[in-house]
Amino acid sequence: MADKPSQPNKYVRVIDISARAVAAERARSAKEALEQSDGGLPPLTLDQLPRSVQAATERAGWASLTPVQEGAIPYLLERRDLIVQSRTGSGKTGAFLLPLSELLDPSIPEVQALILTPTRELARQVLEEFDRVQPRDGGQLRAALVYGGVKYAPQISALKDGAQLVVGTPGRVIDLLEQRHMSLANLRIFVLDEADEMLSMGFYPAMQVMQRYLPPVRNSYMFSATIPIRVQNLAEEFLSDPGFLGLSAGDESVATSQHRYYIVDPMAKNRSLIALIEMENPESAIIFANTKRDVEYLSAFLQNYGHDADGISGDLTQSAREAVMQRVKEGSLRFLVATDVAARGIDVSDLSHVFMYDVPENHEYYIHRSGRTARAGRTGTVIVLATLLEHSGLQSIAKRYGIELEKREIPTEEEVGECVSERMTILLEDAFRGRTRMEKERMKRFIPMTRQLAEEEPELLAMLVDRLYHEQLHRPDDMSGNDPPPRRAEPQRKPPRNKGRRDSRN
Repeated sequence: MADKPSQPNKYVRVIDISARAVAAERARSAKEALEQSDGGLPPLTLDQLPRSVQAATERAGWASLTPVQEGAIPYLLERRDLIVQSRTGSGKTGAFLLPLSELLDPSIPEVQALILTPTRELARQVLEEFDRVQPRDGGQLRAALVYGGVKYAPQISALKDGAQLVVGTPGRVIDLLEQRHMSLANLRIFVLDEADEMLSMGFYPAMQVMQRYLPPVRNSYMFSATIPIRVQNLAEEFLSDPGFLGLSAGDESVATSQHRYYIVDPMAKNRSLIALIEMENPESAIIFANTKRDVEYLSAFLQNYGHDADGISGDLTQSAREAVMQRVKEGSLRFLVATDVAARGIDVSDLSHVFMYDVPENHEYYIHRSGRTARAGRTGTVIVLATLLEHSGLQSIAKRYGIELEKREIPTEEEVGECVSERMTILLEDAFRGRTRMEKERMKRFIPMTRQLAEEEPELLAMLVDRLYHEQLHRPDDMSGNDPPPRRAEPQRKPPRNKGRRDSRN
C-alpha cells in the first residue's frame, strides 16, 4: 500500500504495491508536477518564429523543430529563465543556439552569451553546431571557444576580436575573467549545458566562483538529460523564477528516468561497472545485485578500487544494517550495494542513479529498483548491465512495463581516461587559482622536476594525480591526506551456479 503525499512535490514512499500500480502512480505524479511547475508558454512551430530563427534552421538544414526546441525557444525569445530536461539527441543544443541571432547584437563587440559545458569535446561540438546556424553574410555573430589544457593566446585573440558568444569550460573561463581578458558586463544569456554535471561536486566550487562574475540582470538556462535533486536545489542560485520543461519518450514529464543498458562480458562485469561509474560520476547511487555473494564481492571490489561503498544483505545484523542506512541518509556513503530483499523499505529521496549489476529474475523487482531514483517529481538514471543470456529477459521487462530502453556501448579505457582527465584538470585549475603569490613562487622549484618526470617516469606523476583524484572525487570527505581505511578482502568469485540449483537471494 502506498502513502499518498498531501502535496505533489512530496515523494511517494512505496511499501507494498504492485509494479503496475507503482508505474501508474509515478506517471500521475509526473503529470501533476509538470502542470504545477510552470504557468507555461505555449510551444511554437517553425513558421511562428521570427524570420532570423527560421533562417538559422534553414542554414542547419532542418525542415522542422524538435519538441524540445518548440517548447524551449519561446522562453528564450520571451527572456524567461528555464530548466530543460530532455534526453540526449533530442535537439537541446539547437534549442539554445537557434534564438541567438534574434537575442544578440552583432554590432556590440562584447560577450553577450556564455555557454558552459563540462568537457572540451562538448564545447567543440556546441561551437560546430553554432557555425551551422549562424549568419554567413553581414552582421555575423562571432564566437570564441575557451577551454583549458591549450595555449591562452588564440583564445585571448578571439575575445579581443569582439566575440559575442563564448563557449567553454568553467576553469579557463574563470582564468580569463580573473586576468581581465574577458568581461561579462554585457552578458544577456547564460546557459549551463549538461547541468547535472556542471553542478556536480567536481564542478560546483568553480561554479561558485563563476557566480561572482555573472551580472545580476541576465537570463539563465539549464539543459540536461536528467535533473537530479541537487541540480533542482542549486538552480535558484543561478536562475530566477524559472519555468520547467520536461520531455521524455514523447511524454512531457518531470519525474522521468533514463533507462540505459549495456551488454557486458560476464567475466568483465566488475570492470564495466567501474567504467560506467567513472563516466557517470554520480554523487550517490544504489547498486543492485541478485545475490548476497555478489553484494559482498562488489562492496569489497569498489572499496579496494577507491570508492566509498558498503553493502547490505540479509546476513547483516539489524544494528549493522541501520548503521549503513544512516550513512546513506546522511549523505556520507556514496554507493550502497544491496540485494532486492535487503533493500526493501529503503526510502532515500535524492539518489540520482540506480545501477543493476544483474537483470532481476523477478521482473517486478525492476520497477522497485528503478523506483529508488526519479522520486518526488525528479529525474534519475537507471543503468543495467546485462549479459547476452540476460538480454531477452530485459527486453521482456521493457515490453511488459512500457519502458524505453536505450542501448549503449561500454566506454573504452581511452574514453574513461579522457573523462577523468578533464575532471582532474578542472580540480587542478581550481587549486592553482587558490594559491597565494608566495605559494606559486615556491612551486617553481618543482617545474624542472615535473618536466623530467613527465618525460622519463610519468608513472610517478600519475600516482600523485590518481591519489588526489580519488581523495577529491571518490572520497571527498577524506581530505586529510592520511592513508585510506584498510582494504576489505574480496570474496573469491565463483562460476555462476546452474539454473537448477538454489541460490541465496537476500
